[in-house]
Amino acid sequence: MFTGPEAGALPHLPRLPRRLRAAAPSWTETTDVCVIGSGVAGLTCALNLRQAGFHVTVVTKVHIDDGSTRWAQGGVAAVLDPHDTPAAHARDTQIAGVGLCDPAAVDVTVTEGPERIADLIHLGTEFDRDPDGSLQLAREGGHRARRIVHAGGDATGAEIQRALHAAVLRDPWIRIIENAMVLDLLTDARGHAAGVSLHVLGEGVEHGVGGVEARAVVLATGGLGQIFQSTTNPSVSIGDGVALALRAGATVTDLEFVQFHPTSLYVAGVAGDGLRGLPGASGPGGGTAAGGSELGTDGIPGDRQSSLTAGQGPDRVRADQQPLISEALRGEGAYLRDFTGDRFMIGRHELAELAPRDVVAKAITNRMIAEGKPHMWLDARHLGRDMLEHRFPTITASCRAIGVDPVADLIPVAPAAHYSSGGVRTDLYGRTSVPGLYAAGEAACTGLHGANRLASNSLLEALVFAQRIADDLAERKPSPGVPELPEGEGTVCSTTSRAPLQEAMTKGAGVLRSESSLEATAASLTALGDNVSGRPRPATWEATNLLTVAAAVTAAAHRRRETRGSHWREDHPDAADAWLGHLALSISSDGELETTWEPIR
Repeated sequence: MFTGPEAGALPHLPRLPRRLRAAAPSWTETTDVCVIGSGVAGLTCALNLRQAGFHVTVVTKVHIDDGSTRWAQGGVAAVLDPHDTPAAHARDTQIAGVGLCDPAAVDVTVTEGPERIADLIHLGTEFDRDPDGSLQLAREGGHRARRIVHAGGDATGAEIQRALHAAVLRDPWIRIIENAMVLDLLTDARGHAAGVSLHVLGEGVEHGVGGVEARAVVLATGGLGQIFQSTTNPSVSIGDGVALALRAGATVTDLEFVQFHPTSLYVAGVAGDGLRGLPGASGPGGGTAAGGSELGTDGIPGDRQSSLTAGQGPDRVRADQQPLISEALRGEGAYLRDFTGDRFMIGRHELAELAPRDVVAKAITNRMIAEGKPHMWLDARHLGRDMLEHRFPTITASCRAIGVDPVADLIPVAPAAHYSSGGVRTDLYGRTSVPGLYAAGEAACTGLHGANRLASNSLLEALVFAQRIADDLAERKPSPGVPELPEGEGTVCSTTSRAPLQEAMTKGAGVLRSESSLEATAASLTALGDNVSGRPRPATWEATNLLTVAAAVTAAAHRRRETRGSHWREDHPDAADAWLGHLALSISSDGELETTWEPIR
């Protein structure tokens, strides 16, 4: 079902479960608030809830510090320079969002952001400072002012995670359940969230399916990058929160806007070879091996090679996660070059290499197709050894791990799935359409990002809305009834569906999309959804979540017949005012995806 511009039928998509097949909980425990996820959104929310007097249980799929936050390199955007203003930060955010940002969400985020930075410092976060003791402020893509605080040069996420982890461990009333996969939402007879069912994996203390009963549940499960072959997201980022929310009857929105980071470190033979499947792009044989430079020291064709040799590099890089080359490196002056040495961003946008991510990623992709190459180049050689090793130690180490020395070599880069601007729809206090269910961080869609996230706004959003969720729960003090599992036996997909799903999504619903490519992806997903022979276990639960999220992304991308922000339709290359609005998705009682058009009034 769909209403809106150019209404028509959705492509045939798999029927999705309203419940995962799993045993009934064999053990339960009770808390005030159950927080799902242990990144910046989850841990900040837990700490804020404790300040409000709640007992909190944090459930995390891996260890407490193994999520996406620690991989964040750039920093946190906030107005901390006296010459900067919230209005200027808001303007940059809305420009990046291409008309779809919620002005109210933008306003609360840029206004409350500086205070949330102060909270992090109070917790012990050590941001980088100038010799006079003031916070160092960097500039990144889309920002017209220096307003990015960072730590350890390019290790901001790791430092924030360290400080939050230490603070959580100091509080005896925050219970942490590690190595646990959340399955489904528990609700009372009125439909109010009342806890979750979960499975504690082999490393945990408890085993098998259990339940955490709670007065409210907060989804802070991170992103969904693992539905694609190439992603900067860790292996746990498969969209668990979005899938759970859809099964629970919640509304998700803006899922078509998946941001591909322009510059992940390209490594031949790893995670789908960058953008395998794009028309005109060669495979790993086109160009060099993982990192060998075909350009001379002057940025023109030459015979200079990097130190990478056959057999080095790829086996030292995680096959399920592409290393990120933060745009902070471009913020300090690194250039993008093609295989002729041309700085191809000049003339494409007033900010050149610092244009918003969607602009840069599309430019790189188009140049890759035009030249038949699997990557482009980032030139940071002129920044010098001292800048690279001290300001960007993480990036420098990642490059050297595959035999590329950024002091002397060009860095091979290609776009990779990085951030979902959409997610579980919330209001300004993190409330979803299911009473008692909240969402924060990348799992949520607050309205801040619109069609494209502005660099370093994600950590800020997580901090701001984690506080707002705690404030709302402190005022409401919910008291649900007896929790119940969703009705029905549920289904799970086969574990063999993961790799073909990622390939289908990359080829048809990745960086560039068209009606024909999306319909081919939908057909592949439907075929994979027909294989429900798997037995209930973590691998099949994950496969089912991947299918649910992939189907929702494909449906939204097929519906939006325009190019806007991080959603690029080759058959509809321009933005259209008729599409100024949001696509809301939900799952019907019989497992069909339903799409509703919500125009901006």
